[in-house]
Amino acid sequence: MSKKILTAAISGLKAEIVQVEGDSGNGEFGQIAIVGLPDTAISEARERIKSALKSCGRSYPRRKITINLAPAHLKKRGSAYDLPIALCILNLNNNFDFDFEHSFFCGELSLDGEVRPLKSVLPLVIAAKQYGLRSFFVPMSNAAEAALVSEIDIYPVISLSQTIQLLENKNKINKYQASHKNFNPAQPNPLAKIKGQAQAKRALIIAAAGGHNLLMIGPPGSGKSLLAQALADIMPNLRPKEQLEVAQIYSVAGEFHQIQNKLHRPPFRSPHHNASLASILGGGRGPKPGEITLAHRGALFLDELPEFPRIILDSLRQPLEQRQILISRAEQHLYYPANFLLIAAMNPCPCGYFGDASKECHCSASTIQKYQQKISGPIKDRFDLQIIVPRLKASELKILPNNKLKSPLELITAAQNKQYQRQKVNNASVSLDYVRYWQKANPEAEKFALEAATTFNLSARAYDRLFRIGRSIADLDNKQNIESAHIAEALSYRFLEK
Repeated sequence: MSKKILTAAISGLKAEIVQVEGDSGNGEFGQIAIVGLPDTAISEARERIKSALKSCGRSYPRRKITINLAPAHLKKRGSAYDLPIALCILNLNNNFDFDFEHSFFCGELSLDGEVRPLKSVLPLVIAAKQYGLRSFFVPMSNAAEAALVSEIDIYPVISLSQTIQLLENKNKINKYQASHKNFNPAQPNPLAKIKGQAQAKRALIIAAAGGHNLLMIGPPGSGKSLLAQALADIMPNLRPKEQLEVAQIYSVAGEFHQIQNKLHRPPFRSPHHNASLASILGGGRGPKPGEITLAHRGALFLDELPEFPRIILDSLRQPLEQRQILISRAEQHLYYPANFLLIAAMNPCPCGYFGDASKECHCSASTIQKYQQKISGPIKDRFDLQIIVPRLKASELKILPNNKLKSPLELITAAQNKQYQRQKVNNASVSLDYVRYWQKANPEAEKFALEAATTFNLSARAYDRLFRIGRSIADLDNKQNIESAHIAEALSYRFLEK
């Protein structure tokens, strides 16, 4: 007689319910066949399960066992099926008096029967809840992650023996009680410790408020990296729905532990320029989210931008526009979210001192041109804010930071709240079809923007982004309409056009 236990399989960032079916028939004693497109990890589960059952004082049914992972067309990967397969085998003989129909099981087994932690538990639990399941049995180490899904019962298990005793009503597992931390949004002003660079600080505030991409150009030691790191601290806290999105991504990537204690904060990723294309965009064997997806709802910092391979930079063009990335493979097509703020830093030339007032540049004109052409025009055009970060003067170095300055986080959060109330997304993400509706620019501002577009030969994208940035500046100023002053300030951050 066939017995079914419910678990789930990962497909991209989502999961699909899998029924683990067991059947015993004629055949060699102890032989197990696992069917339903299992990978190597699942095929090796037979040996882990044998040793785990032996450690618990249990044995196989004395006939051939067939385990089917349905639906059969869905590729199954990983070791999360160990626990449900073991329980399915035991249930062939023991006939546990338990409500398997409304319960979910997952977990990897060690040889001594311990239930080990998994990655990708959160999307599994989300899929199981949507399927209508009520009770969730997950590894103890994954309980806090699973508890992010509300209105379900989480039962953390530590071993196969403990789980068997529960099914036989010999033991009781207490439901997991999530500890909800009250995060204090009050933070010190991260910009106060940065000396000078008033324009760069203002650009950071605008970028954080509207989600605008920012490019900083300047000599070595001018503070570009420090400014980029400060951005992570002035971005508003994530909303509950956004927190769950980010947690799901990091769960699939196996990096949930990195954000477990700071789920309320936007992620900040800073890959090295020698990173591979797959690590940036996602994919690889057994596709995983890349850096642009791990930066979803947060910021991606590319330091030394021209040092990144041209193929990687040009591959960012589509994700920056569509806010998602398509990973195409022969077997499947996966969409990963990639709604991130791109912040980048670069030197103006290989030596770094082209245009510097106090230090001579030794690069030839052709060398400088070749260096700057490593970044294509379309990528440069996608930076809403483009600023020069000059070397600090000696007089500025002597100024002590004013730590009593109020953090701009409250101002930025208020501006972003206006955007979400108005159009449900930030100013950088709103669709172009919607731009003319919500920008509400004064006629003088429209005229000024058109003259600027003509004078500086702005592209259609750059012209539209003048209004996007102007709208963010107006939101920071608590103005209903975009004014000429807002467009003028937005234009001042388009350095490469000027």
